[in-house]
Amino acid sequence: MDIRHFKTFKSIVEEGSFSKAAEKVGYTQSTVTSQIQQLEQALSIKIFEKIGRNMVLTPLGRELIPYTNELLDTIKKIESIGKHNDIKGELRIGIAESLISYKLQNVLKLFKEHAPSVNLFIISENCFVINDMLLKGEIDIGLLYNVGNPQDSLTSVDLADYTLALVCSPLFEKDAVDFCKSNQKISTSLVINETNCIYRRMLERYFRENNIFLDNTIELWSIETIKKSVASNLGISYLPRFVVEEELENNKLNELKIGCSDAKITAIYSYHKNKWISPAMSLFMQLVREDFKI
Repeated sequence: MDIRHFKTFKSIVEEGSFSKAAEKVGYTQSTVTSQIQQLEQALSIKIFEKIGRNMVLTPLGRELIPYTNELLDTIKKIESIGKHNDIKGELRIGIAESLISYKLQNVLKLFKEHAPSVNLFIISENCFVINDMLLKGEIDIGLLYNVGNPQDSLTSVDLADYTLALVCSPLFEKDAVDFCKSNQKISTSLVINETNCIYRRMLERYFRENNIFLDNTIELWSIETIKKSVASNLGISYLPRFVVEEELENNKLNELKIGCSDAKITAIYSYHKNKWISPAMSLFMQLVREDFKI
């Protein structure tokens, strides 16, 4: 059996026709047809059958798909042996903004030092978008927070638990309000990330459950902008404690007590279970685990 025949078979499945597969792999259509016929002879099965004017997969042909994918992934792994000292290719990563800004800069620095030839593509998005991109195969690795909807098709590794803090400006009259008390209207604004931010969802759920209302919400897309806006007394915010530690220590921000002060978010990295773990992907995950000491 020729490995090229399996590659051609996979291209037909992906492209949906012999002609489109021929264009993709750079063969004539007659060559593609010949390769499939040779593969059928080698396996002693019928892979495609003609229904009307179309070539359609037989039941055995459909059964061959996962074995073909596994075989071709194994070939890639074999070809990568001995290449770890000169890792090439590309790596696509989706990272939550707070993690890339405050927790992963050292990992990114080390990765570029160890694999300078890898084209690194980084997308900063909210956790729900990153999760969806992983499921669609649009990125290789996601570094995000556990959003509470586990997917059977994703492999996830816990990295660390982080507490959250409700913060305000030193100018805010913190003694005049009590966020632990239910059924009240508090005259301030919530300065926070966009709607699908995991910790915004947690705070808004707490407010709904306790019938707490604020004047309005100021929605910003930058944690640094949020912190500066809160420091200027435009409102309060709810953020991972590690992103406001410096401001709390320097008294640029103050912390407010709240009934959900024990709430935590869990940082994870995830990848699709069917994803072939390339040398670049393996190195990046190794550096993440080492940095988080897991």
